[in-house]
Amino acid sequence: MGSHCSSLDDILEEDMHHWYTKFMRESPSGLITLFELKTMLEMTNMTEEAHSYVDQVFLTFDMDGDGYIDFVEYIAGISLLLKGEINQKLKWYFKLFDQDGNGKIDKEEMETIFKAIQDITRSYDIPPEEIVTIVYEKIDVNGEGELTLEEFISGARDHPDIMDMLAKMMDLTNVLEIIIKGQQKKVVAS
Repeated sequence: MGSHCSSLDDILEEDMHHWYTKFMRESPSGLITLFELKTMLEMTNMTEEAHSYVDQVFLTFDMDGDGYIDFVEYIAGISLLLKGEINQKLKWYFKLFDQDGNGKIDKEEMETIFKAIQDITRSYDIPPEEIVTIVYEKIDVNGEGELTLEEFISGARDHPDIMDMLAKMMDLTNVLEIIIKGQQKKVVAS
């Protein structure tokens, strides 16, 4: 698969039948449960934050709320993150950060997600507390310690450095590579 597997764009541009075959090989029922997703991501020995993050990703991909991710939801979620408009991506990020579903992101919610992402990607360049402080200093216009969807979107759009940081932190390339490597191991073992 090359030195860096391949980019998510390249992977999505593969023949859809091939992509579907990969999905069905991993989940013959045509549905992925939260447990199966965690198994694909090799979630053993991960922190509570990492598990919480994967729970949130699962909930945002499970668009109909039935407790499963089907092929359409799987491709739609990944496509949104790769090819979606900036506002669509920011809405998805917001939904991911808003763990309690109250329509606002507080500092603790954001920090939990950033810690989880770092645990999964094993990239600890900037402490999550620093990232959250930077984000809130720049885009919490009301100084309430919470961000509404409108504040989050306009703040991220008005601050390219915040947008770049979010894009880097939310990059799912490493996660997808883990899934693909797991699928390749299954094929070799078969």
